[in-house]
Amino acid sequence: MKLATYSDGTKDGQLWVVSRDLSCAIPAMVAPTLIAALEDWDRLKPALLALSDRLNAGEEPIATAFDPSRCMAPLPRAPGWLDGSAFLTHGRLMDQAFGTPPIPDMETIPLVYQGASDDFRGPMGDVDFPAEGDMIDMEGEFGVILGPVPMGASVTEAEAAIRLLVQINDWSLRAFGPREMRTGFGFVQAKPATAFAPLAITPDEIGTLWQDGRVHLRLHVWVNGREVGRAQGAEMHFSFGQIIAHVARTRRLSAGTIMGSGTVSNMDRAAGSSCLSEIRVIEKIERGAPVTPFLSFGDRVRMEARLPDGTAPFGTLDQRVVRA
Repeated sequence: MKLATYSDGTKDGQLWVVSRDLSCAIPAMVAPTLIAALEDWDRLKPALLALSDRLNAGEEPIATAFDPSRCMAPLPRAPGWLDGSAFLTHGRLMDQAFGTPPIPDMETIPLVYQGASDDFRGPMGDVDFPAEGDMIDMEGEFGVILGPVPMGASVTEAEAAIRLLVQINDWSLRAFGPREMRTGFGFVQAKPATAFAPLAITPDEIGTLWQDGRVHLRLHVWVNGREVGRAQGAEMHFSFGQIIAHVARTRRLSAGTIMGSGTVSNMDRAAGSSCLSEIRVIEKIERGAPVTPFLSFGDRVRMEARLPDGTAPFGTLDQRVVRA
């Protein structure tokens, strides 16, 4: 099942069901918004699945063409937004980029920060930033949307709480990162509003490519039409279940909480990078100095996770950087 949120002038938008081939869509009818569906998931999921099945079979006469330009983030605002750093290759490169000492237990304890969840961006259009000098960067990620998770949940229980998969661009302002990391209080200015691809999908939509709590897809990333990354999500060191259980060790998580994987990153340099900071630190290692600039106003970033047949199960993130 594929779900999207169309803009309708309200803060939470209107929930739509989208066909598997992304050709058509229909209002969800049984739930006005995605957060409403998530808060009553066990009761509403069968009706949503039945609607999805009829849509995919061509049995919904009132279906209309799916229009990604109408999409907000699948959850325009959420009870919580937690982002991990589950790809250790990315973490090690960022230590070099920022000149920070390696974290001794990074291979055994997941890194997670809590970000703002009140202003998620949709998949298309302009994304505004205050200044180019803030070092504008993108970070391509996968994520999951959760049902309720009890405090002390096991890894198995945590993974069972995963309702939907999403594709993310966790926009970053690198100029603020080093200082905010040194304070020990976490990111604030370094992490502006996060953007999402148009579709939230149930894990069965990618079949066996959802396994071991990981999304086994390549995330293709383009900057101004040039592909810079095609990293594979299978290389995630911690599974989503492990990260969720880590966070839930001391608290409950509400239905609608979103957990991000952190930047998709592979050891194989041929896979490219899902963020510019990685590209720059690799250039510094290999050439002595970074060459690739951070983003400027007018630059365009496109991201698309792809199945082996080339289709994009989450749709496409395609955004232009502009001055606020």
